[in-house]
Amino acid sequence: MAVPFRELVAEQRMNLPVLATPKLCSGKVYIVTGANTGLGLEAARHVVAAEASKVILAVRNVSAGNAAKADIESTTKSRDVVEVWQLDLASYDSVKAFAKKVTENLDRLDCLIENAGVALDKWVLAEGHESTIAINVMGTLLLGVLLFPKLVESARRYDISPRLVLVTSEAGFTVRPEFDKIRDDPLAKMDDQKTADIGSRYQLSKLVQNMALRHLATLLPVSRTGVVINAVNPGLCKTQLSRNVRLTMRIVITLANSLLGRSVEMGSRTLVHAAVAGKESHGCYLGACEIKENQVPSWAIDEEGKQDQKRIWDDIAKELEKVAPGCVERMLSAAATQQ
Repeated sequence: MAVPFRELVAEQRMNLPVLATPKLCSGKVYIVTGANTGLGLEAARHVVAAEASKVILAVRNVSAGNAAKADIESTTKSRDVVEVWQLDLASYDSVKAFAKKVTENLDRLDCLIENAGVALDKWVLAEGHESTIAINVMGTLLLGVLLFPKLVESARRYDISPRLVLVTSEAGFTVRPEFDKIRDDPLAKMDDQKTADIGSRYQLSKLVQNMALRHLATLLPVSRTGVVINAVNPGLCKTQLSRNVRLTMRIVITLANSLLGRSVEMGSRTLVHAAVAGKESHGCYLGACEIKENQVPSWAIDEEGKQDQKRIWDDIAKELEKVAPGCVERMLSAAATQQ
């Protein structure tokens, strides 16, 4: 079921807590993707202000990343904390190079916030997939898989509970008819331009992303890995995400934002909550700085839904193994050896 309108309005108007505090963030190392603007920028600002030891802005445009770094340093008065690293989620080579750099250059990794994403209105291919799927699903999950062993290593070495956070969207639960069309062969059917509805592509990518992560969380229980995996819905926020969608949709989003949209800073507080949420949030859907499993529709998590989750993950994992041979096995092995 969709979230009741009254509940949605109430949530959108909430004054959310700021959970980034020195007690929770001091000395920690964060990576935030898509951090040159919007939610990622503000989430990075929060953890820098809360005395994180290192915050990496993972961005496609390094110049924009450097401008974001200067902005954060100016407002937080913190120096030598923020670093800008290049990452293009539309390129498997870029994702692999970024993960290699993290593995070789960081002593620890406390949290990976996978915030970067796109909403497009034109069919363009990247790495053999429609670009929204290539970025929001394939590149995003490849990065999580490649860096998971680093999170596990950090958990063991520093006796901490690192987080892998995926920024998703409640809009994903609005496209069941589109999902029904692709559920038996997800990747292949999402790449069929003849049957795909580009207008609902962003929403579908977020649903697929969320379902894959839910299954992945069952394969990587926090009791074995020490790593908390969750997905966060920041709600309706006044970001630039819709800048590339069709005009009619932009008008609808603009009107909705004018009535109910959270500020970018307010929305970013949900990302910070996900980054500090306890072990009970593992595998869960978060929103409004709370666990919101009650907002996940039954068809996405019942027995058939769990089969869909597994099918989606298996489909994705097969390609990731081709792209970076052994990456899924290394991730699972890291979990198996964690004490």
